[in-house]
Amino acid sequence: MQAKKRYFILLSAGSCLALLFYFGGLQFRASRSHSRREEHSRRNGLHHPSPDHFWPRFPDALRPFVPWDQLENEDSSVHISPRQKRDANSSIYKGKKCRMESCFDFTLCKKNGFKVYVYPQQKGEKIAESYQNILAAIEGSRFYTSDPSQACLFVLSLDTLDRDQLSPQYVHNLRSKVQSLHLWNSGRNHLIFNLYSGTWPDYTEDVGFDIGQAMLAKASISTENFRPNFDVSIPLFSKDHPRTGGERGFLKFNTIPPLRKYMLVFKGKRYLTGIGSDTRNALYHVHNGEDVVLLTTCKHGKDWQKHKDSRCDRDNTEYEKYDYREMLHNATFCLVPRGRRLGSFRFLEALQAACVPVMLSNGWELPFSEVINWNQAAVIGDERLLLQIPSTIRSIHQDKILALRQQTQFLWEAYFSSVEKIVLTTLEIIQDRIFKHISRNSLIWNKHPGGLFVLPQYSSYLGDFPYYYANLGVKPPSKFTAVIHAVTPLVSQSQPVLKLLVAAAKSQYCAQIIVLWNCDKPLPAKHRWPATAVPVIVIEGESKVMSSRFLPYDNIITDAVLSLDEDTVLSTTEVDFAFTVWQSFPERIVGYPARSHFWDNSKERWGYTSKWTNDYSMVLTGAALYHKYYHYLYTHYLPASLKNMVDQLANCEDILMNFLVSAVTKLPPIKVTQKKQYKETMMGQTSRASRWADPDHFAQRQSCMNTFASWFGYMPLIHSQMRLDPVLFKDQVSILRKKYRDIERL
Repeated sequence: MQAKKRYFILLSAGSCLALLFYFGGLQFRASRSHSRREEHSRRNGLHHPSPDHFWPRFPDALRPFVPWDQLENEDSSVHISPRQKRDANSSIYKGKKCRMESCFDFTLCKKNGFKVYVYPQQKGEKIAESYQNILAAIEGSRFYTSDPSQACLFVLSLDTLDRDQLSPQYVHNLRSKVQSLHLWNSGRNHLIFNLYSGTWPDYTEDVGFDIGQAMLAKASISTENFRPNFDVSIPLFSKDHPRTGGERGFLKFNTIPPLRKYMLVFKGKRYLTGIGSDTRNALYHVHNGEDVVLLTTCKHGKDWQKHKDSRCDRDNTEYEKYDYREMLHNATFCLVPRGRRLGSFRFLEALQAACVPVMLSNGWELPFSEVINWNQAAVIGDERLLLQIPSTIRSIHQDKILALRQQTQFLWEAYFSSVEKIVLTTLEIIQDRIFKHISRNSLIWNKHPGGLFVLPQYSSYLGDFPYYYANLGVKPPSKFTAVIHAVTPLVSQSQPVLKLLVAAAKSQYCAQIIVLWNCDKPLPAKHRWPATAVPVIVIEGESKVMSSRFLPYDNIITDAVLSLDEDTVLSTTEVDFAFTVWQSFPERIVGYPARSHFWDNSKERWGYTSKWTNDYSMVLTGAALYHKYYHYLYTHYLPASLKNMVDQLANCEDILMNFLVSAVTKLPPIKVTQKKQYKETMMGQTSRASRWADPDHFAQRQSCMNTFASWFGYMPLIHSQMRLDPVLFKDQVSILRKKYRDIERL
């Protein structure tokens, strides 16, 4: 029995060896035959596809584990897939797995907070105007530091915006220049700005040098190459985009129904060949020449006629018939198809014009997508479903269209209207990643006034800001803190400051009174202050400068602040009425003394006037109510240069506060009714009054107006003719029927 088993095993082994030699020889002969056929084909100019191999190609032996960031140092003989080769050779992919946790050093930000250092410009290096604007925006921000040891983030002074090798703005030898920077550290904690990458014909996203572990703030970036929570997608903007300020959106009236002459428009280049040509070449299928007007032209480039097709002449003729601006301002929806790159100038143009963008750029990571909900402001289409676009937008309800248009205006003015806002939004997004425990939520980013004006360092609770009471169902504060700015010594018990203190303390809404003692004389004794039903806290100003009145003092326990000059004359009734008005408008300045601005054509500058007219744009903080958050914003948002100017002049702090609040709210202040005698008594015989009568004081305020407008980049003040009076004010009825009867008495 055992012998039979041995014979059977030997026979089986022999059969296997015979089959192995047979098929191995056949494979060898087939390979030689295939080689001869390919040689014959090459000689005769023919090519035949190779047959399938009989034996599969087994993968190489398992490779040892290598960290992802060391792949580019491996021996080139090791087998990798074509895609891996492409990724390894392209600098855009070298840090593809980078995230904040793996490629960012948080310890640099813990000691000094979020500070940004810009490398000094190297001699002989050319910098395009757009990149100069970016660097200027950083250097003018509250994040900037000139000390690299204090920095948390580093920005190159080498121009990286245009990495198209055919562009005159292209910077050569950037790889070696970047590597020579002593702070480069493989790109860790660095931010690189880029608008254009790659070149004709494929326009890849390669920036042309090894970015290492640096973050990219890049336009036209694809979702495939975008590193979530590490890179920042920015919009493509032109070289003419304003550095600061920028124009406001074009939506002036919320017309109902919100439909315009055209339903859908587009006017732009059509690419006959190459990347980006498919979508634009198909637009004529949707164009109807009536309410859907999609115009393209082939007439661009040097040799466009060599590639022109049968539609070019007809398209070019119709293209010339329409004015682009007229279409833009009279369209409900604007098509934003991809061009050579994923991004397009049409995107920002549509936002500003309140023309709802219809995105046709598959794979584009939309600008600031990490924080902006684009479904509230745009229609995200699919290039493969172009023919369905008209029916899709026609099905959108009018209420939704109005909401979309309003959101385009908010986003434009909050984040995109200037280079400065684009840069600051980028930096704020990165700061939120670093300090996640106080980062802004989606509501803050997508609702007025936006993420740039809501500083999370102030509070992590939305109810502490005046803009979200309605969203949270929170009632406005029921009490206020009166802050009296005292600059003259207390020599008499009949001084206006003491009468003002008593009048404010009698208000049913007053929680406490703070006297900010900015006088050079010592603090008066405690018994010199009148007895009141509310606490009176006297704070001696440390620096005794004008800006100190707007410091975010911890002693202020209420959200509402009644700011008063020491010579202000107000009755308790006037204080009560002003506060009840403020409760309806907690985000604005509400008060009594009004001023206005105007444009002086003869001097080509802004002017300041104190004439009592029916028109005003400022309410002075000598007698005004506002939210205490503006103390924090004044101190931490405005640059030191403006506050230093105010302190040196001992003037204009009230104008600067009005600039700030109007810039945030996009609304004018509110003036309330006051006794006529205020106009005369405010000019009483005090040191403060002598400043009002001083002509130099008035000239300084004229100069302040223009300096402030220059920093903001535009004039944020807004004129108003509204004055809020008590019910039955001046009506011919019994005085006993009026709640605020004392306001009418002289």
